[in-house]
Amino acid sequence: MTGPPDPAVLRVLVCDDNDLLRDVLTELLAAQPDLEPAGSAADTDDAVRLVTLLRPHVVVLDVRFPGGGPETARRIAHTAPDTGILAFSAYADAGTVASMRSAGAREYLVKGATNAEFLAAVRRVGRPSAALSPPGPADRP
Repeated sequence: MTGPPDPAVLRVLVCDDNDLLRDVLTELLAAQPDLEPAGSAADTDDAVRLVTLLRPHVVVLDVRFPGGGPETARRIAHTAPDTGILAFSAYADAGTVASMRSAGAREYLVKGATNAEFLAAVRRVGRPSAALSPPGPADRP
């Protein structure tokens, strides 16, 4: 018999069109006692459907996601305003960062960050009230 979900565990949806990266991030999340992979999506429609169905605490969203990273972020923010969005991208230009921020991303992390930086960013996005310290390296492009 299982009880209600543990409120201390953050459920995370991984949205990226790269199958291998989705798998690696899912494994990394699953290895953490306070994080739980809620699923993964490869395009905007699937991401919005899963957010609606699963109500994850955090969505890790590829900026160049099929359907458009900013458009996906806007749809997720509209559908589930309490779900935090972590933009995850190989691109660090100011315009891309600003576009994702204005679309609803709470934080922006450049791919190539360490696992520790990635996990810290997921936790900050999922627990924004606990993140009282100034932004760290994971928040800078």
